[in-house]
Amino acid sequence: MNPSRNLNTENLETEVAIVGGGGAGLAAAVAAAEMGAKVTVLEKRRSFGGNSALAGGIFAAESHLQRQRRIDAPKDVFFKEAMNYAHNKINPRIIRAFLNKSGDTIKWLENMGLKIYDLPPYFPGQTMITWHCPKTGGKAIVNVLVKRCKAIGVRLISQARVNQIWLDEKGNTKGILATSKRKQLQIIAKSVIIATGGFAGNKKLLKQYNPSYMENIYLIGLPHMGDGIQMALEIGADTDGLGILHMTGPGFPSSRILSGMTTEPLTVWVNKKGQRFTDEGTGIKSFEAVNAQMRQPEMLAFVLLDSGIKQFLVDNGFTRGMGSLYKARKVKPSHWLKELQLEAERGTVKISDSWDEIARWMGADSKVLKATIEEYNEVCEHGYDPIFGKNRAYLKPLLIPPYYALRSTPGMLTTVGGLKINEHMELINKDDNPIPGLFASGNDTGGWVADTYNINLSGSTFGFAINSGRIAGENAAKYASIGIIISALKRYL
Repeated sequence: MNPSRNLNTENLETEVAIVGGGGAGLAAAVAAAEMGAKVTVLEKRRSFGGNSALAGGIFAAESHLQRQRRIDAPKDVFFKEAMNYAHNKINPRIIRAFLNKSGDTIKWLENMGLKIYDLPPYFPGQTMITWHCPKTGGKAIVNVLVKRCKAIGVRLISQARVNQIWLDEKGNTKGILATSKRKQLQIIAKSVIIATGGFAGNKKLLKQYNPSYMENIYLIGLPHMGDGIQMALEIGADTDGLGILHMTGPGFPSSRILSGMTTEPLTVWVNKKGQRFTDEGTGIKSFEAVNAQMRQPEMLAFVLLDSGIKQFLVDNGFTRGMGSLYKARKVKPSHWLKELQLEAERGTVKISDSWDEIARWMGADSKVLKATIEEYNEVCEHGYDPIFGKNRAYLKPLLIPPYYALRSTPGMLTTVGGLKINEHMELINKDDNPIPGLFASGNDTGGWVADTYNINLSGSTFGFAINSGRIAGENAAKYASIGIIISALKRYL
């Protein structure tokens, strides 16, 4: 491709070009610019922030805020937790680089004007307190990064789609080719950072890279199309973790509030056959609970409760709660009761005095469903779940009509994994060597997360986006500065 033949081509020069203006891309831009590099960010959407703007809080280890609150958050312990949880299927050097950067990143963001108001547990009983929450979550972090970009001269271009990573005849990074507002952009750059946020909106790629993907999985995050991953693969980048989905559930596509109810440990979960399939207490860690749901026929789960459990939730709130603090008081009963009735009218919730009627609505054999309910009620009476080992504190029988059934499907926040990187966020080719001048960060990259999100290290996906972006930006700026020096020497020699 030779864009110079296009009469509408605009030529730009920069030192670091960043493909994607989400949390990873913006953090990379600030980090590179603070090191003196000339930086250009191209974002396909109208606004910047990506999925980072939807996040609740950011992970950190050994931050000054954790120390102030006497929260024990040792990097070495978190390192072992990450590696053990992933069964050593991830790159320890990437994890170590992320952890080592994370605490300082909190101070870095605060120096830009960010205010962290709390470090809450993400779920009841959590012992590793890692979640650093601004009042407006990830949106606050995006805002300070955008503001900082503008203050230090980063060129921000929105509604610009990058079509190609431009390499010279020796395979070194030369820049990027993009389309913006009916014109071609030819941007010469010493280094390029890919940060396009995965491919959760690209059904073709989802089916190609994850055979278990089903279309009834609903998307919670933004529908990114995998532009950065595809461009990198075209120039010989290797893959790592390509096809991993960041899942949560049991979920409820049309209501965030009722997604809190579908993960409620006091409820009973059955598949489309009317059979229980897991300990419902796993709902407090929905990123793990969803694995059980995805093993069921059509990945469907029906969440059951009676009027007694409903009243208990009215009086006491959801076990896990909702909102950034996950406290029960954050959900007003009037809100979720209204949602429950609304969804019943839409046909996604069934309310009935009869388990036979609920079974017909589910498409299940009524004998099987009623046998499941009878068995569960006996479990509650004895205070012991002999099959699934559910905590007796969550054992409440289904006895008082009307009964409620919620049709649940898994939710996908984003894809994680794809491009192979090293601890410097350099993009790796199929010969296991860095591609000169190419870097990647955030959800486009693999080697830092396994197939199930580790919620014990809460905020780590968002945290990796910001920290990997920061690391990539620093190293891209260093690479660009070396290239500038070499070019200058060549002119004088």
